[in-house]
Amino acid sequence: MSGAVGVAIRPARPTDGTLIFDLVRELADYEKLGAEVDATPGTISAALFGPTPRVFCDIAEWDGEAVGMAIWFFNFSTFRGRHGIYLEDLFIRPSFRGRGIGKALMARLAQRCIDDGLARFEWSVLDWNAPSIAFYRSVGAQVLDEWKICRLSGPALARFAVEDAVS
Repeated sequence: MSGAVGVAIRPARPTDGTLIFDLVRELADYEKLGAEVDATPGTISAALFGPTPRVFCDIAEWDGEAVGMAIWFFNFSTFRGRHGIYLEDLFIRPSFRGRGIGKALMARLAQRCIDDGLARFEWSVLDWNAPSIAFYRSVGAQVLDEWKICRLSGPALARFAVEDAVS
């Protein structure tokens, strides 16, 4: 475990599946996206702790209480020729914010990048989340306004995969 006074960061364990799901639900509610969640504790556990996980999670504890998480996976930079880390979700329960817990989770991932020779550490932030944007800039992150996220999901994904790919 590592971190500042009061905070400890540890890898998630298989017994954390429900906790992680609860934190995902809290994050979705915070982002006003609760209706978008169709994951379950089972799907979260299978993704994180199945035989070949491709996504990982670190848990932040404050004086022994689980209060936050970072869910991440490896990405790849063709320009750099090396993997990096993509932070999918970072969430700290509101009553524990402002204590350096999010920063400790992110610093742990940054240290993993350094230790493993990874090319970069990336994540996305909603454009309305000014406090997070300010925080990310304060730690030296660039907010890349020129890049836009593109997403295919649901019926559009299925339609493109079957119909549009052969046109």
